Amino acid sequence: MTMKGSKHAVYDIKYHFVWIPKYRKQILTKELKKRVEELFREIAGQYEFEIDTMGIEVDHVHIFVSAPPKYSPAKIVEVLKSISAKVVFQEFPGLRKHLWAGEFWSDGYFVRTVGDKVTSELIRQYIRYQDREHSRQLKLF
Repeated sequence: MTMKGSKHAVYDIKYHFVWIPKYRKQILTKELKKRVEELFREIAGQYEFEIDTMGIEVDHVHIFVSAPPKYSPAKIVEVLKSISAKVVFQEFPGLRKHLWAGEFWSDGYFVRTVGDKVTSELIRQYIRYQDREHSRQLKLF
C-alpha cells in the first residue's frame, strides 16, 4: 500500500480490523471461508478499499485494509459486515439454524491504525517542533 489521492486529499490510511461471527461460532470453514473472502474482496473493490492482507479463521476474521478518508473505521466495518452477511444468508440458508438471531457477525470489532514509517513518537516530535518553529516566526498581529 502506498500513498493514494482523491480530489481533495492525499492519504495513507491503514487499519487492522478483527471481528467474530455471532456467538463466536466456529462456522468459517472451507466453502464459507472461501466465499466470505471473495465477498470482502468484491465489496472492497466497490468501495475503494484496498485489502492488503486477510486471514479468516474458523471463529474470527483479520483484515488489514486501506480506505479513503471519507470512510470512518466504523463505516468500513459496517459496509463489510452488512453486505457480506446479507449475501451469506442468501447463499447458505442453513446457517440460520446455528445463528438463530438472524445476525451473521457480532456487533463489536477491534481496530488499530497502522503506519509503515510514521510512529506515534515521530508525530509527537513533529508537533513539538512545529510549536517551537511557529514561536520564532515574525508576529504580524
